[in-house]
Amino acid sequence: MLKPDKRLITVIIPVFNEYEGIPFLVKSLNEFFARHSHLRAEVIFVNDGSKDKSDERLAEMEHETYLAKVINLSRNFGSHAALRAGIAHASGDFICFNYADLQDPLELIIEMKEKMEEGRDIIWAHRESTTVSLAEKAFSGGYAYLMQKFAFKNFPDKGFDIVMFNKKVALEINCNVEANSSVFLQILGLGFRQASISYKKRERKTGASKWTLAKKVKLLIDSFVAFSFAPIRLVSIIGIIFFVLGIFWTGYTIIRKLMFDDFASGWPALVSILMVGFGITNISLGIIAEYLWRTLDASRKRPVYVIDEVVELYKKSEVLYKVD
Repeated sequence: MLKPDKRLITVIIPVFNEYEGIPFLVKSLNEFFARHSHLRAEVIFVNDGSKDKSDERLAEMEHETYLAKVINLSRNFGSHAALRAGIAHASGDFICFNYADLQDPLELIIEMKEKMEEGRDIIWAHRESTTVSLAEKAFSGGYAYLMQKFAFKNFPDKGFDIVMFNKKVALEINCNVEANSSVFLQILGLGFRQASISYKKRERKTGASKWTLAKKVKLLIDSFVAFSFAPIRLVSIIGIIFFVLGIFWTGYTIIRKLMFDDFASGWPALVSILMVGFGITNISLGIIAEYLWRTLDASRKRPVYVIDEVVELYKKSEVLYKVD
């Protein structure tokens, strides 16, 4: 039998309208930590503005083998803001994420902890395979390629949803709470000693995924605006290319006019020029506006998340652990 581990593990689980799946989630957590009774575990459920009384159902459940806590946000702020709220209230020596659908197996906690004990600060869990549609695979693959090309060369091909890190990393995250940003990319960019493991993602048992197309597009924009100068460089490169082509085209038209006088003039050429010119201008202004808006948003220093209340669900676990 393994000796009790003095170090506390915090598992942060964002919850958004997961009322039907909560019994399965809590049952799985109880069974997992019962099998690994040597672990000291704290589970923080971050209720991200659920409208289906998910927080009430969490409070009703018996959290028997781990210390439980529910953080209720004042409204829906998004999963990344929910994870940041969980990190700010985590007491663990090791902190990791998981999700209410449990598509990412809880056994990853054991594997990542073993890697952490080798002297690592951050452990990533990379997906080996997923049962998603071709459109989702195409989006994920394209996102990974762009991130590798323009932001982080070590970004994994199939992305990541799960990570474990220590208090040192958590302190850096808490000291730099970024709005409109990816908490995963922020952790990736911190450096420190990192390693990775791989796993197979499971099928969702209950409910439907909250990871909508709109949220994916926002993540793509957030990732590039927050972590890469590629969009601004793209605008500059396009401007230079069109300027050079314009010089050559102007010279060519002058020569043709003087030597052959065979160019027909009229509105088609003018419309083409206007369409291309206004298109490039609008794209450039849109990208610049994204940066300006985020600069304004950061200068306002509005909170990334607002906590309504923190509910301690000690119940039977109260006699097992005590965390300040």
